[in-house]
Amino acid sequence: MSKISIIIPTINEANNLPLLLSDLSAIHKVGEIIIVDCGSQDKTVDIANIYGAKVYQSKERNRGLQLNIGAKNSIGDWLIFLHADTRLNYDWFREINSVLKGGKNFIYYFKFKIKNKKIIYRVLEVLVNLRSQLFSEPYGDQGLIVHRITYLKNNGFRKIPLMEDVDFLKRLNNKKNLKQLNLPIFISSRKWERTNIFLQALKNWKLRRRWLKGESLKSIYSDYYKK
Repeated sequence: MSKISIIIPTINEANNLPLLLSDLSAIHKVGEIIIVDCGSQDKTVDIANIYGAKVYQSKERNRGLQLNIGAKNSIGDWLIFLHADTRLNYDWFREINSVLKGGKNFIYYFKFKIKNKKIIYRVLEVLVNLRSQLFSEPYGDQGLIVHRITYLKNNGFRKIPLMEDVDFLKRLNNKKNLKQLNLPIFISSRKWERTNIFLQALKNWKLRRRWLKGESLKSIYSDYYKK
């Protein structure tokens, strides 16, 4: 059985982290959970320690750097990158274990689902899953499952604070190796609750376009986190 390393970047995730770590508890005999924190002021690190996760610190609030630190300190054959505010099905480990017996060149991601019962989120789910499959453009909140050899071959995540997922997938030699699992990941609706979800999606698209055209990530980062 392949050893698994699950890597989670955090900043003040004490409210969400216990739920995810509870979902992940099944892997302790065959894997490790790595938390890379960047200065949480709440109980995030304490919670990670209670659940038996390995904790590393990042000196910068930089998700690409955090993910890279986690990968460099991991020992698993397969690396699973997750956001701290996501949840997984109770039987996720059994399902994923059979998938990971396949080719090392494939990069897998979960089916996009949102933890909110509003109908409008079902529309967003359909659009995101279509985009992911038709254009081979999943994002980091969908979880990325990469064999260590493939991760290193593609030079991993760059040390950038935003768009690190888009950047990594853009550098892949063969996007045909991206595969969606028939397994959901449940994503927090918090980033859409403060605004109209379609306006937020349009804003995100525009920010990605600015980055792809070569604009500085510093200004894009500032606009992304603007209240």
